[in-house]
Amino acid sequence: MTTPARSWVVAALCATLVFAHGCSHDSRWERHMKAGEDAYQHGNYLEAKKHFKAALQEAENFHPEDPRLATNLNNLATLYYQQGEPAEAVSLLERAVSIWEKALGPEHPDVAMSLNNLATLYRNQRKYDAAETLIKRSLEIQERVLGTEHPDVATSLNNLAGLYQDQAKYSEAEPIFKRSLAIREKVLGPEDRAVATTLNNLGLLYDDQAKYDKAEPLFERAVKIDERTLGPEHPEVATDLNNLASLYYKMGKYAEAEPLFSRSLVIREKALGPEHPDIAQSLNNLANLYRDQKKYVEAEPLFQRALAIQAKTLGPDHPDVAQSLNNLAILYRDQGDYAKAEPLYRRDLAILEQAFGPENPQVEVLLGNYAELLRKMGRRDEAETMDARAQAIRAKNAQGPRKLASH
Repeated sequence: MTTPARSWVVAALCATLVFAHGCSHDSRWERHMKAGEDAYQHGNYLEAKKHFKAALQEAENFHPEDPRLATNLNNLATLYYQQGEPAEAVSLLERAVSIWEKALGPEHPDVAMSLNNLATLYRNQRKYDAAETLIKRSLEIQERVLGTEHPDVATSLNNLAGLYQDQAKYSEAEPIFKRSLAIREKVLGPEDRAVATTLNNLGLLYDDQAKYDKAEPLFERAVKIDERTLGPEHPEVATDLNNLASLYYKMGKYAEAEPLFSRSLVIREKALGPEHPDIAQSLNNLANLYRDQKKYVEAEPLFQRALAIQAKTLGPDHPDVAQSLNNLAILYRDQGDYAKAEPLYRRDLAILEQAFGPENPQVEVLLGNYAELLRKMGRRDEAETMDARAQAIRAKNAQGPRKLASH
């Protein structure tokens, strides 16, 4: 199965800059910040990151509690996040939050914004309790200071709903997404790109529940808005295309999915560079589509390239590497090349056990896949051992397994 892409809503990149005129450091900082923001808005994240790093060198000469330093840290953290470097992003954002709280006070809207962004990073690290605390604090500040229908309130609502969605709390997430969408459509207009973000996220919520008829018009509308507001080659358009293509894939509309996956890949390679984790996602998605149509020759090099990117950028023991190993193993299994598939399953299993523990539902699913392969290889005793272990995990996890994305 293909993997949809989710968006991080960053408010600070368009924050008003505060300058202390008459200082050469300020002038250089302002130029780099403006250049970084322009590059970001045009989807050139590598160029934006370069300018924000140069600006930070100037900002380190400001007072240690200067809000401009915090803005710079936040914006650079945004780029680290989008380049697949979350640890660096967390460090920068934690420092930005501390500066803003001291400089502006704990009830300032910029503090709320920074809490939101930090919460999103915690969310991606599965620190759900910490993330929820920060988002709710951010939302309380914004509703009290800005009013209940301010766009920043919509951003916090969007992020809180996404947090609940990650935990499969769908009934809690849906009304919050809808409230965020209503605020943005009313205050910003129905064609604003923030509206596209919420449309995408609400569509993903329905996608997660296999409510494809509800998700499709939301994804289609998001694509049109972002193409019109950002241009057809912006990375956010690539995300929109990937989400719509993934939906078509699940609906069996392969002819509609393939050109969207291909276009998303081209956009991402141009904007993000050839080794960004999002490139691996696009490669895996397109390869899965080819594999399901038995286009094995086209699929294999895409899976191999995705695996190489993830192992290099994320580390050889990252769960995403396990997913790519699983994808490639299934490809070989489907072609009857069991000798190539078996060591991939073995490595995949070791990574998942290390990352999630030996009784995780994902381990149970993989054990079932592995047992099936062993039976095809005539290794029935080993297969029965794998099956017995999978059944024990299934019995212990009363809610049942969550399937690996490509099984």
